[in-house]
Amino acid sequence: MKILLLCNKPPYPASEGGPMAMNSIITGLLEAGHQVKILAVNSEKFNVKESDIPEEYKKKTGIELIDVDLSIRPLKAFLNLFTKRSYHVERFISKEFRDRLIELLEKEQFDVVQLEMLYMTPYVADIRAHSKAMIVLRAHNVEHKIWERIAKETKFFLKRWYISHLTKTLKEYELNALETVDGIAAITRKDAAFFRKYCSKPIIDIPYGVYPEEFTPKSEIEGKPKFYHIGSMNWMPNEEGIRWFIDEVLPKTVEKVPGFVYHLAGRNMPEWLTTLNDPHVNVIGQVPDAKAFVSDHDVAIVPLLSGSGIRIKIIESMAMGKTVITTRVGAEGILYDEEVNIIIAENKAKMVEAIRSINENPQIAVRIGQAARKLIEETYDNRKIIARLLMFYEQIRPGSKISFL
Repeated sequence: MKILLLCNKPPYPASEGGPMAMNSIITGLLEAGHQVKILAVNSEKFNVKESDIPEEYKKKTGIELIDVDLSIRPLKAFLNLFTKRSYHVERFISKEFRDRLIELLEKEQFDVVQLEMLYMTPYVADIRAHSKAMIVLRAHNVEHKIWERIAKETKFFLKRWYISHLTKTLKEYELNALETVDGIAAITRKDAAFFRKYCSKPIIDIPYGVYPEEFTPKSEIEGKPKFYHIGSMNWMPNEEGIRWFIDEVLPKTVEKVPGFVYHLAGRNMPEWLTTLNDPHVNVIGQVPDAKAFVSDHDVAIVPLLSGSGIRIKIIESMAMGKTVITTRVGAEGILYDEEVNIIIAENKAKMVEAIRSINENPQIAVRIGQAARKLIEETYDNRKIIARLLMFYEQIRPGSKISFL
């Protein structure tokens, strides 16, 4: 098959959730012998120089980056209040991107055009007009649900009101967009079930996949466990969760676990964290080797309160044999067994108790980490996931008699 991927950000480098999810699909399709072409938005928020992309990657994917200004314009944001259009989505509409897409579609024939995230759906009409390709929406999240949770947690009235407006228009757009594509590949079973309530198109769950052999498991703990978090902090749910942990959970944790230190790694650390003067929080920032960082630590604490989709950093920590302490929101999309291969701590009391228990008995983390690695090998091997995606492509092909749930 010849597959065109439209990406809302460059999939290379795969240094945070979205690009990692995209790149696992790209790598898997190439490994399975299919042709891949990438057309990606290149913005100030996630900017990549083409010269920094390895030549081998360029050759395999034909990646092209189109500069799109996604910065928030106060006047446009204000005027949007008087429309029913989604400001979240409208920022991704670009004449340059559309022109290059049409040029590409008129020059080459594709079997599938895969839209990486909702923000690429404004181009569906252009694809229909210039191609006979099947259109698949790769839904990394239920986008409006992220913002519903953020609005609910926002305390300042005017900000909450504005975010609620954005959420309402985004929800309306998202639910309407589902019917414009030929199939939807959600990243979790929960998201797939949600989409089925509102959409008649074929829907499947295709989670984030890894190659287990690329992750060296290290479950053994030497001395006291080292607790960590790794994730990009320009994703609002990450920052929200870390702030909650530091404000609400950390004080009680320090009482129960003398010497506790929370090691934070990831891109785009906000100023309130980099200037935080707390001996119990070690703000490291971006690390040169994420796998090495995880290997050197023992227990991931992922205190997510909002968000949708699957937590890629949780999957990767589990692939390295690490115990993960998280909320039910954080574990959404992972086929876990509670207390067997992950620890669910729904509130601050449970989170404090989980940390205290592991600190006093590190063998708990060893056992759970080993079971987590087994789960990844059995369920999240990328080769198995790509095989399901290819079957889905075949299912939605016009005239296909394949039935797939």
